[in-house]
Amino acid sequence: LLQNLDRCQRLCLGHAVSLADFDWRCDLVVGYNNSLFQTAAKMRPYLLKGHERPLTQVKYNKEGDLLVSCAKNLQPCLWFAEDGKRIGTYEGHNGAIWSCDITIDSERLVTCSADQTVRIWDLPTGQELHQIKMNEPCRACNLSVGEQLLAFTTDSFMGAVPQIHIVDMDLREFENQGSSPKASIQCPKGRITRVYFTDHNRTLFSSHDGGFVRRWDTETGKMLQESQVHEDAIQDMQVSPDGGYVVTASLDKTAKLIDIISLETLKTYKTGRYVQSAAISPLYDHVLLGGGQDASQVSSAGGTICVAAAATAKTVACGVEGVLQGCYNLSVLLRCCSPAVRALGTLLLLHL
Repeated sequence: LLQNLDRCQRLCLGHAVSLADFDWRCDLVVGYNNSLFQTAAKMRPYLLKGHERPLTQVKYNKEGDLLVSCAKNLQPCLWFAEDGKRIGTYEGHNGAIWSCDITIDSERLVTCSADQTVRIWDLPTGQELHQIKMNEPCRACNLSVGEQLLAFTTDSFMGAVPQIHIVDMDLREFENQGSSPKASIQCPKGRITRVYFTDHNRTLFSSHDGGFVRRWDTETGKMLQESQVHEDAIQDMQVSPDGGYVVTASLDKTAKLIDIISLETLKTYKTGRYVQSAAISPLYDHVLLGGGQDASQVSSAGGTICVAAAATAKTVACGVEGVLQGCYNLSVLLRCCSPAVRALGTLLLLHL
């Protein structure tokens, strides 16, 4: 770590330092064979710089060949996952972009922003196709199976309570597309960090501040179940490829594998650091966690880490808010050490 810090200092002073010079070390050994760790030690990341503000989410398309990064600046970016080349940006938002979703055919992109809008984009060209205007900041979004419904959340604002909104969506024709949600679900006090359609669109699954996860009936808006699975706020939640369980990341320094139907905790991943994001490998029995010391404690930028795994399981993206952090073994568990160099809007792309 001291050697890495020295190299980071030289990097900040403008000296030529290759990322290959850094010491990428395995941080956790939990019974896996040594070949995995030898492979992980040889991984070298692409460093993608396309944002001037901290990142908030990274998301792969279905095939895993494209990657969208969202940040607190105004333009989401589209990248090639293979070589980290930036394809373009989506211009139109006037506030931080908190989350996004991509259609299964990679033709449409949905973004949620603090500018109180949800926008639909033509993913290949960057053209804005449709806009849903709300009166509160929008945070999380998710397209249903079949992509006929869109769920998104709004934060509490000017006396309004946090809500989950459901919109009928035709992603091919927008001339007669309405902008008003067909249903809105009022939620208990606290930020809604993620929302997903589950059980063939019959229910919604959401994560909240305070460590709660909740299931909602899509038709009636009735809360079916709730459980406090963490002692602190849930920063991120991602669904497994088969839709049977989720992995949550919390500021209580744990990540948990949760059964979607019973809300039972199947596995707890304990760390000594804040867990800001978590992802499930689509092919292997691996969970990826991103976190570490919050950057707001060491710089003026504020800090969050977002991780995502490609559907091909060949690449992993690690978005860092506020600072660039050293990444450890990504074949088993992605963890991050204390901040080493300030690099706003930096994205690490690693090939497994």
